[in-house]
Amino acid sequence: MLLLIDTSQEKASIALSKEGKVLFSEENSISKEHASWLHTAIGRMLAEADISLAELKAIAVIAGPGSYTGLRVGMAAAKGFCYALHIPLITLNTLKVMAESMRSVAEKKKVLICPMIDARRDEVFTALYQPSTVNRQPPSANQNSTANRQPPSANQNSTANRQPPTANDLTELLPPQALILDKNAFEIPLAENAIIFFGSGAEKWKKMTTSPSAIFEPQPGIIQAFATLAYLDFTSGNWADLVYSEPIYLKEFFTY
Repeated sequence: MLLLIDTSQEKASIALSKEGKVLFSEENSISKEHASWLHTAIGRMLAEADISLAELKAIAVIAGPGSYTGLRVGMAAAKGFCYALHIPLITLNTLKVMAESMRSVAEKKKVLICPMIDARRDEVFTALYQPSTVNRQPPSANQNSTANRQPPSANQNSTANRQPPTANDLTELLPPQALILDKNAFEIPLAENAIIFFGSGAEKWKKMTTSPSAIFEPQPGIIQAFATLAYLDFTSGNWADLVYSEPIYLKEFFTY
């Protein structure tokens, strides 16, 4: 049994999962109350499931990017449980989990996946993924798109983001980064493939782009995608370093 913790965005979620399937879950939609809600909600959910803390095999937490305060709340709670129970910590990237939640839609439409989290003003946290069933067009010789020339953030090298790739079928084409949007963002990828854009930051991009290859979808729930990826990491031994793992901020001044 795995305990899943996500306090990375405005809506927080917790869940108990077994073999990649969500059995019990609870949400909180008031972002400023994530810290006060979290431990009480976990206790309530464990009681409902008739599960003791001693029965947990690992704790999985979404490590970011996202809300600075929310990420710290989730990581601190996850580490505390792992230390006390002597069980593994699993950390997952918010954007990767979001992409997994959209994977079946992207496979059906045969398009790439671009989750976006609002990072204020014209900036978003974003990445670009390719499902294994989608054949990407050959790259253009002109690689001057805004989305292709962003340097990796220093925070991308945190311990929480240095684990081996999760054994699933999403290929990272553009690494997670904080990106300032303009009308030329994603110019090259959109010239070569249709892309699904979604998440809290997608609306601002929708107002900028005129590309017919840009597809916009509502954000699906991510808790089942979280459970799927956490289970893959758990069974493959892809565990985080409990001492040195830290939130993936990308930029440290993003708060709700």
